[in-house]
Amino acid sequence: MKKLVVSFLLLLFASLSAQAGSVHVLTVQGAISPASADYLLRGIANAEEAQAKLIVIELDTPGGLDTSMRDIIKAILASPVPVATYVAPEGARAASAGTYILYASHVAAMAPATNLGAATPVELAPGGAAPEKPAMPATEEKKPAQGQTADKGNDAVPQDVKMQKAVHDASAYIRSLAELRGRNAEWAERAVRESVSLSAEAALKANVIDVIATDVDDLLKQIDGRQVKLVSAEVTLDTRNLEIVRIEPDWRSELLAVIGNPGFAYILLLLGIYGLIYEFSNPGMLFPGVIGSICLLLALFALQLMPINYVGLALIILGIALMVSEAVLPSFGALGLGGLAAFVIGSIMLIDTDVPGYGISWALITPVAATTALFSFMVVGLAIRARKRPVVTGAEQMIGAEGEVLAGGWARVHSELWRVRSREALVPGMRVRVSGRQDLVLEVEPISVQKESNHV
Repeated sequence: MKKLVVSFLLLLFASLSAQAGSVHVLTVQGAISPASADYLLRGIANAEEAQAKLIVIELDTPGGLDTSMRDIIKAILASPVPVATYVAPEGARAASAGTYILYASHVAAMAPATNLGAATPVELAPGGAAPEKPAMPATEEKKPAQGQTADKGNDAVPQDVKMQKAVHDASAYIRSLAELRGRNAEWAERAVRESVSLSAEAALKANVIDVIATDVDDLLKQIDGRQVKLVSAEVTLDTRNLEIVRIEPDWRSELLAVIGNPGFAYILLLLGIYGLIYEFSNPGMLFPGVIGSICLLLALFALQLMPINYVGLALIILGIALMVSEAVLPSFGALGLGGLAAFVIGSIMLIDTDVPGYGISWALITPVAATTALFSFMVVGLAIRARKRPVVTGAEQMIGAEGEVLAGGWARVHSELWRVRSREALVPGMRVRVSGRQDLVLEVEPISVQKESNHV
């Protein structure tokens, strides 16, 4: 009887827990990258499997990559579980890509003293600077077409065709998200075209966000009973008594975050090149070749996720090749200095974007360039010179060794007894030099005969 009561209580508790449901809280801090996209996509999928009532994305980002941002937005739009993006903690921001994610969410919330905006795409801009628009005569000033609002920030729109396409595409994209969620579409376009920003209080007044909340508990209280539109139908949020479950990044997300860091990928690339160069210059070491191959593959995986300038990558490889050539073919510093210059320029050009969080700083380039030059001039040079040294061990070392002939076709070479044969007559006590070897028999020539032939 006691067991039945316990079982009944357990089932009742499980039933109540299932009815209460849970809210999954995902935290993103830093640039929107392939690692953060993978973390959010898997978090949304896991929340659906766990039948969570709500997903809260705590966001603090300066922006990120366009491809990763769009992957996240696609997952939010297709999610059967409502998603609330919450810019927190106080002092956080949802700039650039974060603004798009906020607009795409079913509920947009911010903590006090936070901001959003500055959503102009910069990934395609060379150097991050948009070319200035030439002055237009007053007679040529264009009026907005019927049904369109005047673009007050038109002077800020870059005139480069590629950037124009990027800005127009981003503007249409964020307007579509705003119209889907019933938010301020005009300000969304200004955030793209003019890079304007808003504080949390101003965003609430401008109908850019839905709620200002001090924490997640406050957010759940304020959005209780709110209607949101999912893919299939509209639902009313019931956020009372929800269990808050924080989903932390697992080892896979942490690994992707480390590998996806531009500085770390840059170091992996160089380690891979160093290892292969050292292995090729001194075959048989194995360890540098194995480690170098692993680092190079990881670097290539990370770089294919980033906006890479392949000219910069080619300059880095050329620079290393020239510095190694200086160690092999001394050119009084011409190859070495040229290689060092190519390496530094290539390192600066490698990451072709001004997206916050992406780029290689001088603080990393300078010591790495110095280390590369030192490695090329000294380590590789020593390895190559070591190959040119005479062999001192093994069978090859026997060639050229001198010995003394003993009786019965034997000779003493390196304090060892060897069977010997020669085209010349051998006399015990004669000094001979090894000219070849077949198995355990040495071919020798009398030293006196070699000297006479050399003299002739």
